[in-house]
Amino acid sequence: MTPDDLLREFARTRASLDGEEVAFRWSGDVHSWAPGEPYRRLFGFEGVNVSRLLADEEEGGYRLLSREAAFYLDPATREILETWQGKPVVHVWNDPANLRLRPFPVPRTELGDQVCFSLEIPLAYPSPLPVADYPLHSADDTYRALELFQFFTPAEALAGGAPSVPATMSWTRMSPWLPWMEQGQRPGGLTFHCRGHKLGSYAEVPERTRAYIAGRHPEFARAPEKWTEPNETSWTYFRALHPRGNPE
Repeated sequence: MTPDDLLREFARTRASLDGEEVAFRWSGDVHSWAPGEPYRRLFGFEGVNVSRLLADEEEGGYRLLSREAAFYLDPATREILETWQGKPVVHVWNDPANLRLRPFPVPRTELGDQVCFSLEIPLAYPSPLPVADYPLHSADDTYRALELFQFFTPAEALAGGAPSVPATMSWTRMSPWLPWMEQGQRPGGLTFHCRGHKLGSYAEVPERTRAYIAGRHPEFARAPEKWTEPNETSWTYFRALHPRGNPE
């Protein structure tokens, strides 16, 4: 298959070629690791991404326009946390969480009657939270993380001509401690381990999650209408909440 063919297949799995909104929901857990310490399940985690796919007339490929909200949960009761060890929890409110998709050889594996698209995304860039300005919230002046995605779809569905096909997904993320955890330069970090699926509509998001979004940021129930940048991340969102005199 050509890179264009692979991208089209992946785009149908991740979103919808007709530009209709697509919602993904996921859930899982967040584990800590640190030298000399046992692994610990610190939080549950659940979230939703609502996106629309547009053809990129200028550069080819597609533009994925999305918003993403996700919430840290008590690991036992699965209730949405508002505090952790006496600190306010800062949930994920990424608006936008956009992505340019260009033709490239998307890793594609046939698994019996399923097709899997896998993405491995290593990240390393100047941290929005320099240690000098955020000594309690940042471990390094370089933000480093690893995002591992797998999207699964029935091979039979992918062989058809529908603009969108059913999909399940897995997501693993290795990252530093979250800024609001106030771990400073303590060695270690977090591993997120989640799984989810493409929904028929946003109405299929669990009622508790929809109510939490509606009461705080109702715009996250819809995908963006137009492309904007830069993307929001947990680190830039925290900086916006706590500017601490940064020049930005």
